[in-house]
Parts: sequence; structure tokens; C-alpha cells
Amino acid sequence: MTPTTSRLRFGLWYAFRNPPQWRRRYQDIYAEVLEQIVWAEQLGYDDVWLTEHHFADDGHAPSPLIQAAAIAVKTKRMRIGTGVLLLPFYHPVRVAEDGATIDILSGGRFELGVGVGYRVEEFAGLGIPRSQRGGRTDEGLEIIRRLWEGETVTYQGKYFQIDQARLTPEPVQQPRPPIWVGGFSPAAIKRAARLGDGYIGTGDMKTHYQQYLTELRTLGKDTTSPNLAGGHFWLIVANDPEKSWHEIAPHVLYQINVYAEWLGKAGQYLFPHLPDEAALKASGLLNIVTPEMAVQMIKDYIAEVPLQRFYTWTIPPGYPVSKMNEHLELFATKVIPHFR
Repeated sequence: MTPTTSRLRFGLWYAFRNPPQWRRRYQDIYAEVLEQIVWAEQLGYDDVWLTEHHFADDGHAPSPLIQAAAIAVKTKRMRIGTGVLLLPFYHPVRVAEDGATIDILSGGRFELGVGVGYRVEEFAGLGIPRSQRGGRTDEGLEIIRRLWEGETVTYQGKYFQIDQARLTPEPVQQPRPPIWVGGFSPAAIKRAARLGDGYIGTGDMKTHYQQYLTELRTLGKDTTSPNLAGGHFWLIVANDPEKSWHEIAPHVLYQINVYAEWLGKAGQYLFPHLPDEAALKASGLLNIVTPEMAVQMIKDYIAEVPLQRFYTWTIPPGYPVSKMNEHLELFATKVIPHFR
């Protein structure tokens, strides 16, 4: 289902965060991000990805489908994906309807990426047991796919019971919009192979990529050109990397430590707690480099994990949206052309 091209596609990745120590008006941040996305499309960026969390002190965006609809009516060419929507918190019929509506508004540019979620507070606040997240996601993906493909669906599952549901209006893309599945556990990778059109990740994906290939082979699916989306957690280009590092590092340090806290409460340890900027630099999670170095880093990355879709975080939490424009423009003019 995923559009394929011979060139690497480049995307932006947003969370619309507004940390208390750098607090601004949310309406200003949202307006500036939308303006930046329109401008970035004109620069040549191909995709925009939207992530989801709930009940965060920094307002991490909880409503990616609404944001996707706003982006759909303001852009003309970019593909718009959720990276990722936390499917256990939704009724799948409504996701199918909302996704089809976004696909219509965008003229056939919507892509659904899903994950199971992990934050303890989110499951408590939304009244969903964490133990149900895998099963709800599996059932939800099946229902969404069947509705998007035009079936009238009657479904009697453990979590969802549906009688004669039919999607109207239908999505523009036929037979349906692409479905991505993300996550870092073996179960997530099995789910991506079984129920998705591609695997979406971030950071060091070598092991996950190999696991994904293994699962595809086990299912008898083609492994010659698997659909993969991912990239460095942070890859920013700058004319003066050292100066930019000192400006940006406090914001990324905040981000990493929030993730470390969230994941730790869930019994997962994907990110370490970093006590200071020296530890951040040693971690390799924040890369601020010259355009030439970025080109080589991306070439090395895709040599190990043959992505079709490259993306990295766009706005460090609390960092002024407009101040990233110089970095985005430098990336668009000095890095992207090497992959066209």
C-alpha cells in the first residue's frame, strides 16, 4: 500500500511539546508549526509524522488525527502519517472513519502508523488496562483494514463487537491507505509483519530490521524490498555545530529524561537518564553536524537499514519553532539533494 519510489523520502516529526520551563501559548506553537510544515513542503520535504501522548506536563500532543486533518488542508503534496497513533485508546471504526476523512481532505495522502503505547498514566486516565493493549491493537488493525477495503464488517472479538459496519465515505487511496506498525518489542515486530504494510521505528534499527525480515519470511511474505521508516533520533545540520549544540542540547536533554522517566515507570529502559549535557553527547542521541557529515551518516544508516522513509525529530521541546528553520533549510538544500 505504501507509495514506492527509487529515492529516499525525507520527513518531519512533531510532538507539539510546550515544557513548563519554556512555556508559551499553545495556539502560537500550533500556528507556527503548521506554518513551518507548509514552508517545509515548498523546500522539498516529502512527509510529516505526528506522534501521540496523553496527560503530559508539556502538552505532548494527544490528538494526532485532528492535527493531520489541519495539515491536510494546508498542504498539497506531503504525505501525512501518524508516527505513531496509540491504537488501544481508540475505537477502530472511528479511526477508520477519521482516517478516511483525512485521506479525502488530503487528496489521498494519509498513512496510519500505530503502536500499543506504554505510559502507565495514559492507560489509567483513559480507563484501558495495559494488559489489553496488544489484543486491542490486533483486533483494531483487522477491523480498520477490512473497513478501508470496502467490507461490511461484522466482528465478534474479545474487545470489539461490531455488527454490519460499513465505511462511508471511503478513503481516496485504493484499496486503502498504508498501515505502518511501530514498536521495539518482538511482539510489535511480529505485529508489523502480520498486520502492517511496513515497520516504523527510530534510532538504531539494525536488530529490529533483521527481526522484521525474519517475521516476513516466516509468514511467506516478500522480503526483497520491505517498507521501512525511521532514522536518527536527532540529526540536525548546522553551519556552526558547536554553537547550535549549546543552544539545543538543554531542550533535548529534557526530552530524553522525560522519556526515561515514562519508560522506567512502565518497566522499559530504552533511554537512560542523562545527568548533564556531557552525558547527552556521549549517548549519541543528539547529532548536530555539518551537512557533509549528515550525508555520510544517512548513507551509513541506510546501508544497514534500507529505509524508504527517513525522518528525525524536528523541534526540540521548548525550542523556538522559527529558530529551527535555518537548520531545516540547510538540510533541504545541502543534504536532501544527495539522495534524489
